[in-house]
Amino acid sequence: MHQVESFTFRRETFLPLAEKLHESFVTAKPFRHVVIDDFLPAEVLEPILAEFPEPRDPEWERFDNAREIKLALSDTERMGPATRHLLSEFNGQVFVDFLERLSGIEHLVSDPHYDGGGLHQIKPGGFLKVHVDFNKHRRLNLDRRLNGLLYLNKEWEESYGGHLQLWNQDMSVCEHKILPVFNRFVLFATTDDANHGHPEPLTCPQDRARRSMALYYYTNGRPSEEVLDEHDTKFKQRPGEEWKSSFRQVAKRWVPPALADLGRRK
Repeated sequence: MHQVESFTFRRETFLPLAEKLHESFVTAKPFRHVVIDDFLPAEVLEPILAEFPEPRDPEWERFDNAREIKLALSDTERMGPATRHLLSEFNGQVFVDFLERLSGIEHLVSDPHYDGGGLHQIKPGGFLKVHVDFNKHRRLNLDRRLNGLLYLNKEWEESYGGHLQLWNQDMSVCEHKILPVFNRFVLFATTDDANHGHPEPLTCPQDRARRSMALYYYTNGRPSEEVLDEHDTKFKQRPGEEWKSSFRQVAKRWVPPALADLGRRK
């Protein structure tokens, strides 16, 4: 049995996997990415599922607007011990070595602050519209280069939705849809043509949610052909798509925060 406190990434396991997947990653369309199933020993994730915060818990940062309805948690002090241990392993030297070998990107730096990353959760009806990510870590003054997503959704059915969609550069075609099933790891390059998201409202049962770990990696500088002005997350509309705030979202702007918080806790 793998106890999560003793689980570590091992070079003898992960570096050969990186070599095997490198060519698939660098040639993938519409942008560099790879999907790896059964990524970790399943028992390593069991305590993380057990301690994963419920949607109603106060730890979450809540996003609720026309472009995203989701929950996010980056403060490790508010996470359980198994989660904190695995996140630290994702930030450790062996996993960074694995990412460098797989992606071909050298001198990667992990993010101890999990800015924009950590734990994510989307409830039924929630979504994250197609976007490209912020390209600079302001606190570290580093360029964002890789996104890693580990999905934590057991017995997730196709009908539940929640697919990660990968769109082409001009936003005319969705070229890949990736179901967020348990223990599936997705890695992709963070560039200004890496259009991705979960734009369709989630249709899972009311007692389920789409759960994931999000991990981002950086370098000091990036290739000249990728250099653009610093920007925050840029959302992009799909063909024929309009973004409209719901009545609830509009009303929320006028409700005092304390009253809104009281309503959430009922």
